[in-house]
Amino acid sequence: MRIVLLGAPGSGKGTQASQLKAELNIPHISTGDLLRAAVKAGTPLGLKAKSVMDAGQLVSDEIVLGMLEERLEQPDARAGFILDGYPRNLAQCEALDALLARLRQPVDIALQLVVPNELIVDRLAGRAAAEGRKDDTPETVRERLRVYAEQTAPVAGYYEKRGKLTVLDGVGELREVYQRILSALPRVAA
Repeated sequence: MRIVLLGAPGSGKGTQASQLKAELNIPHISTGDLLRAAVKAGTPLGLKAKSVMDAGQLVSDEIVLGMLEERLEQPDARAGFILDGYPRNLAQCEALDALLARLRQPVDIALQLVVPNELIVDRLAGRAAAEGRKDDTPETVRERLRVYAEQTAPVAGYYEKRGKLTVLDGVGELREVYQRILSALPRVAA
């Protein structure tokens, strides 16, 4: 099962992906985690990314896609994967589709968790207080949600046009949302 998990920051993607990973026995692949691990390990792509980040710039799509390709070629990803945090824009959707076609691992389903913005602001404010995070102030979260709506939300339309998108209510108890996700998966995975 090859899943793209979509949703605004704070919509619960990471939490749900962790449960899916265990249930489906496939890796949860977060591009942010890949990037941090490659930099820490000093891989060739990690060194390229580090020099870009040290210069205060964004890591290019080419570098991120290269890291993603390396990860998807690992044995544990042969049975499938859960992508979280990628693709973030339409150009990345097209690049990902080309990569997956080359690897003969097309996306089976894109799941979009939908949560109202004010609930996300409240959720992340709670996380900020509990974890002492300074990057989850209401103002910062609202800005991230604005950027998401502008740049990343069109990704859902990309998958909808291809008949791959399932939109799910991301509000409720964790187990309740998880059951919605399981019910949406093609029967082969359930």
